[in-house]
Amino acid sequence: MGIYINPGNEGFNEIRKGEYVDKSGLLSVVNRTLSTDRRLSCVSRARRFGKSYAAQMVAAYYSTGCDSEDLFSDLKISKDISYREHIKKYNVLFLDIAGFFCGIGPGELASNIATVLKRELFQEFPYISKEGDLKECLINAVRHSGRQFIAVIDEWDAPIRLRNCTEEAQYEYLELLRTLFKSQITKQVFAGVYMTGILPIKKDGSQSAISEFREYSMLFPGEYAPYIGLLDEEVKDVCESYGVSFEKMKEWYNGYEFNYGEKKIAVYNINSVMEAAYNNAFRSYWRETGAANSLMDYINMDFDSLGDSAEKLLAGLEIPVKVSGFANDLVSFRTADDVLTMLIHFGYLSYDEDKSSVHIPNNEVALEFADAIHGVKHGDTIKRVKECDELFSAIFNGEEEKAANIFQKVHMEESSMKYYNNEQALRAVIKLALFTYRDRYIKLEELDSGLGYADIVYIPKKYENVPALLVELKYDDSVESAISQIKKKNYPAVLNGYGGDMLLVGISYEKSDLGKKHCCRIERVKLEP
Repeated sequence: MGIYINPGNEGFNEIRKGEYVDKSGLLSVVNRTLSTDRRLSCVSRARRFGKSYAAQMVAAYYSTGCDSEDLFSDLKISKDISYREHIKKYNVLFLDIAGFFCGIGPGELASNIATVLKRELFQEFPYISKEGDLKECLINAVRHSGRQFIAVIDEWDAPIRLRNCTEEAQYEYLELLRTLFKSQITKQVFAGVYMTGILPIKKDGSQSAISEFREYSMLFPGEYAPYIGLLDEEVKDVCESYGVSFEKMKEWYNGYEFNYGEKKIAVYNINSVMEAAYNNAFRSYWRETGAANSLMDYINMDFDSLGDSAEKLLAGLEIPVKVSGFANDLVSFRTADDVLTMLIHFGYLSYDEDKSSVHIPNNEVALEFADAIHGVKHGDTIKRVKECDELFSAIFNGEEEKAANIFQKVHMEESSMKYYNNEQALRAVIKLALFTYRDRYIKLEELDSGLGYADIVYIPKKYENVPALLVELKYDDSVESAISQIKKKNYPAVLNGYGGDMLLVGISYEKSDLGKKHCCRIERVKLEP
C-alpha cells in the first residue's frame, strides 16, 4: 500500500467516524462512465462543498489495495446494481495536487509528480521494467496485474490558482495531464478518471486544454448535481439530529440551485451546515476555510460596471451574466462577466442557468459582500455607499424631503427609461438605495400580516440600536395612500412581539404632467413586546 498508488482507505474511514452524510450515490454515477467514452470526468465545485471527501470516498471504493466492504455496506451505493461489479476491483492512482507544492518550486511540479509515481509503481509492481517513461510504466503495471487504474485527482487546479506558479510551470503540468489523459494509452490504462477542483479545466483558446474530459461545474453540474453539496432532506436530517432550526439553516446556507433533469434542486455548502449544527451557531464560516483570495480583490478589478454589479447583488437583485468567455484561470480576465463567472465557481454567487443570471445565495455570503463593499475603490461605489448611509440617516431623523430626493436620484440613475414607470422597477430601486442595510438589518419581503403583505421589512440585528423599518411602495399613487394601507392592513403585526420602535416608510412615485416626483412619508410607532 503506497501514498499515491493503492493508498488504502484511511481517509474515508476517518470521514465515516465523524458525522457523515451519505453521498455514496455519486459512485453509481461514476460507475456508469467506466470503460466508456465518458470515462474522464472533471467535477469542479466551490470550497466547502466536500470535494476532498468525495475524492477519498472514490479512492476507497475502487482500490484493490484495501478491503472497504465495511465502510460501504450500510451506504446507498451498496443497494445499487453496479456495487459488486466495481468495489475493490481496480488499481487506484490518487493525487492531491496541492500537497505536491510542499518543499518544491512550482517549476518542479510536473517532473516531481512523474518521479514519485514511477517510484511507487516500481514498489507496488516490482516485476515491471524500470525502463521507459511514466506512461510505459503504467501500461506495464496494467499488463502484469491484469487490472486497470482508476485515477483520482484532487485539487487538480492548484497550479492554476497559485499566483507563484509560472505560465511555463502550468504548461508543463497540463502537458503531463495531456500525456496521461489525451492519448491512446488512456483506454489501455484507465477505466475511469475522477478529477476535482474549484475551477473547470483551463481553456487553450476557446477549447479545454484537455478536451477529452466531460466537465461538471457550479455552472452546469449535470448528473452530479445532487452530490455537489447537501440537499434539503439531508439538511433536515442534520438539523433534527442536532436539534437546530432548519429554517435558519436554510436562510443562512441555502441559495445554490441547479437544474437536474426537469426540476431544480436546492444545494447547501457542507462545511457551513455541519459547523452551524455542531456549534448551534448561525454565522459566517466562510473565512475559516481559507478561501483562495478575498472577495474585495475581485470586485476591485478595473472593469466597467463591476462595482455597480456588486451594489445590485448586495441589494438582493439578480444581474445577467455571460459565462462563456471565462478562461478558467485567475489571470485572463477580459470583462466584468469573466470576474462574475469566477465568483460563481468560487461559491460567492449562485448561477441561474434558465435566466443566465447571478445572485448572492444566502446570508453567509452576503455578509462577505457587505464587509467587502466598504473597501471597494470604485469611485461610483464609494459615492453610493455614502449616499446610502445618508438615506438611512434621513429616514431615522424623519427628513422626508431629503429621503425622497435620494430615492429619486437613485431611480433616475439606475432605471432604464423603458422600465422606469414600473412598480417592480421601483421596488428594485428601493432595495438598491438601501443596499448597505446588511450592516444593521435583516431584510424580509412580502411578509403576511393576516390582512395583506408588507412590501419590505428591515429588522434590526441583535445589539443594533436602530428602529425596525416597514417600507410600503406606491407607483402612480400618493404617499398618503401607502401609509394608509400600512395601517389599514395592520402590517406592523408582522413584528408582533418585537417590542421596539418601528418607522413606517411610505414611498411613492407619481407620474404627472409636472414631471416625475418621488415622495416619502415617515411615521414612528411603538411595537408591543
